Amino acid sequence: MKWEDLADQPCSISRALAVIGDRWTLMILRDCFLGVRRFEAFQQRLGISRTIVTDRLRTLVNEGVLERRAYQHNPVRHDYRLTDKGRDLHPVVMAIAHFGDAYYAGEAGPPVLRRHKACGCDFHPVQVCSECGEPITARAVEARAGAGFGAP
Repeated sequence: MKWEDLADQPCSISRALAVIGDRWTLMILRDCFLGVRRFEAFQQRLGISRTIVTDRLRTLVNEGVLERRAYQHNPVRHDYRLTDKGRDLHPVVMAIAHFGDAYYAGEAGPPVLRRHKACGCDFHPVQVCSECGEPITARAVEARAGAGFGAP
């Protein structure tokens, strides 16, 4: 399967990967959740070309994950803000961070700690069932065809 064919697959994972599956896109999303909003900051933090930053930001805006807002009018300059759709990616970014902390942090421990503002405690993300609240693991889930399976 070719990269450009992912969006046409009858699979929610492949369709999502067509938008966010690129490493630089995920790094831009990470930075968005850390409060980065401006093009120059993305480029400087990531150390990548303007072309790559432009392309990834354009895709995220076109897909409704980010919105572009003017913060200066003479000359016109824009920043990039997460939309509701973009904020819905937070659990994805947190899951990747948790995986990295568990398997790649090194002996010193995780490079970034996350604190829940409401209770003031550092935490590890946990996925739970939306219906019963129990933690979800790979062995606790079974997949079955849904209404959209095989639909055009």
